[in-house]
Amino acid sequence: MSAAVAEGFGGPERVEVVRVPIPRPGAGQVRVRVRAAGLNPVDGAVRAGVFGGEGQRLGFGWDVAGEIEELGAEVSGWAVADRVVGLHYGTVKPLGTHAESVVLDASALAPAPAGVDDVMAAALPLSGLTAARAVDLLELAPGASVLVTGAAGAVGGLAVQLAARAGYVVTALAGADDEELVRSLGATRFVPRGGAPAEAVDGVVDTAVLGGPALAFVRDGGAYVGLIPGAAPAAERGVRVVEQEVAADGAHLARLVTLVDAGELALRVARTFPLAEAPKAHAQLADPGTRGRIVLTA
Repeated sequence: MSAAVAEGFGGPERVEVVRVPIPRPGAGQVRVRVRAAGLNPVDGAVRAGVFGGEGQRLGFGWDVAGEIEELGAEVSGWAVADRVVGLHYGTVKPLGTHAESVVLDASALAPAPAGVDDVMAAALPLSGLTAARAVDLLELAPGASVLVTGAAGAVGGLAVQLAARAGYVVTALAGADDEELVRSLGATRFVPRGGAPAEAVDGVVDTAVLGGPALAFVRDGGAYVGLIPGAAPAAERGVRVVEQEVAADGAHLARLVTLVDAGELALRVARTFPLAEAPKAHAQLADPGTRGRIVLTA
């Protein structure tokens, strides 16, 4: 089968589509025929060597939408041809979801949303689980004020929606041209990039990874949630600083799917590329104007 990999660190030119053996599921695993797979910033970081793996073949892709094509031993509750979405966790791995088939733990899967196609569904797993865990970690009372940085991005846009749904008063920090978009997602207040909220907020979800400047927007005793382990600023003024790390959690993903099907969580896809054009997709990833997830189709 075909898969997108890199044999060394570098830019989009290091990505190549090669032929690899079709993987077989072990106990507790399933093989999924990939119909669509998201391309995320973490894939660019893997390609650049941020997570190590020198001398190893690097596979790409965390999100997957498709259908089950083979069940491993000890798997129950799933059947061949079931439409699913899932998260293939891991930074340094020889094969990711940017392939024609991928093996995942059955516990990482959820039924695919019934109301959207595979391309749109592929925008959910990593971004959705990341945003949902970040909002959960705020642990603030309904009515609290929450700032989401990078609110027009794939993760930020979902965080805005989930924070508003949790009963928070959401301020979105994004580019000046994104105000209409982020307000449509549930933000009641807007701060253009480079600006500051009119008053301190109770909590921040820092999807733009601003660090210290975002922490400065939080009132004394508030909450700051970072998205990259090890990258959060030091706590100060009694602000609770926490970092979220995404996990392959099929049960949590299934709850997000329910919101998508209920029309309460909107997904966004910026562009699609066939798997054979994976290097072009990686080049698109570097465009700061991209709004929504880039998706590869296999």
